[in-house]
Amino acid sequence: MDDAAKADIRRVPTLGDGVQDRDYQMVRRAVSYLREHAAQSSEATRLGGLARHLGISPSHCQRLFKRWCGLSPKEFSAAIAIDHARGLLKRNASVLETAHASGLSGAGRLHDLFVTHEAMTPGDYKRRGEGIAMGWGAHLTPFGIAVAVATERGLAGLAFVDEDKGQTADDALCDLMKRWPRARCNEAPDVTRTYIERIFDPSRWSPSEPVRLVMIGTEWEVKVWQALLRIPMGHAASYRDIAERVCTARAARAVGMAVGRNPLSFVVPCHRVLRSDGGLGGYHWGVTRKLALIGWEAGRVACGPEA
Repeated sequence: MDDAAKADIRRVPTLGDGVQDRDYQMVRRAVSYLREHAAQSSEATRLGGLARHLGISPSHCQRLFKRWCGLSPKEFSAAIAIDHARGLLKRNASVLETAHASGLSGAGRLHDLFVTHEAMTPGDYKRRGEGIAMGWGAHLTPFGIAVAVATERGLAGLAFVDEDKGQTADDALCDLMKRWPRARCNEAPDVTRTYIERIFDPSRWSPSEPVRLVMIGTEWEVKVWQALLRIPMGHAASYRDIAERVCTARAARAVGMAVGRNPLSFVVPCHRVLRSDGGLGGYHWGVTRKLALIGWEAGRVACGPEA
């Protein structure tokens, strides 16, 4: 980011606490605990053991998970287990083929969160955002604080603050803006809040009012991100699956690099891409959050979009 762009960025305002954020912070601790004890006896993942670790009662623990994602702690543990991940991968080849045959390469659909998208021209990307005005805002979400960046044409960036790395909202914003260092960036939380509210409120997911995205990347990156939009909620794809859809299976490593540069977390669901063996692989905003996203979505699939 050049000096002019940095001068436009004011400090992220302090965000007030809320039930949503408190729930996620507790769930984040729970996910870390479940990961750490995954190979140990089942006692570690039982309600009582998890509740003791979190310092809350078993009934409170049960209500927390039900409120946050619609699953019990036991169901949540199953949803993020490696065996479950392998099952998602086995199911998904035909799903991707169906999506491809259905002509979803134009206007993508993200599970029940409907989106429509366009790509900036290669020239716009090569100019590194020069001449593009962006507004940004920091907001609470079911997965912690997120920074959103929008242009007059749609949402261009959504990044979570990675607490495990000690990030702040300022850090997340700077990380996003590295992709478009010559863009003009000004604080506009009222603009970005409208996107955040629609994206994270399942009751507002509607095909008649899709979320508009602006993808700013190389032609290859945009092609990979469009493929990610075809992975439905409750499913997963491997890097090889994506490579076969967009080019050739030999391009799996290049696909991995493009997935890692996805600037639209959650909306373009790179968290649904796993290794071929069902392993999690990496996630730009933290593996703990990737597991939380998978578990939250499992609850939506099990209980319906308005759960």
